[in-house]
Amino acid sequence: MSDQGGGEVSSSTAAGTSNPMVGGAAMYPTRNIIENAANSADHTTLVAAVQAAGLVDTLSGPGPFTVFAPTNAAFDDLPDGTVATLLKPENKATLTKILTYHVVPGRLTAADLAAKAKMMGGKVELTTVAGAKLTVSHSPNGGWMLTDTKGGTANITIADVMQSNGIIHEIDAIVMP
Repeated sequence: MSDQGGGEVSSSTAAGTSNPMVGGAAMYPTRNIIENAANSADHTTLVAAVQAAGLVDTLSGPGPFTVFAPTNAAFDDLPDGTVATLLKPENKATLTKILTYHVVPGRLTAADLAAKAKMMGGKVELTTVAGAKLTVSHSPNGGWMLTDTKGGTANITIADVMQSNGIIHEIDAIVMP
């Protein structure tokens, strides 16, 4: 899963780890999902959304979790006003459903996803924490992509960012339940 989104995947590593740099920050496998994501300049919108949804304690907990983490650019691609609307307290349930659709129980590495997809004829269907299905398959550009229940897709742009309580795979779009 080296080149998922058509661009070059970062090969820089955090000091003493095999994790890539994400959003200009070192990602330490001894830190949890929230601690690492909060340091990434590319994931400030995701962190704000997790805070607004009240999911900080959950994603700081023992897990393990596999998080498909959309970048700020992915949130920016949503229609104007969508993020601001979702961050309002009255929309917490909707925001929580969207965010938990990006989380799968367990720690699934790129190799795990590839092996499961191979066993299942080229794609694997995952059940998210939100309870809805998310499909992982090869993308036309040679990498891996997610397909949501509405047919929307997101490319995995950085895979296998290890965390103390799981793993993050960066994606370039928001997937919707």
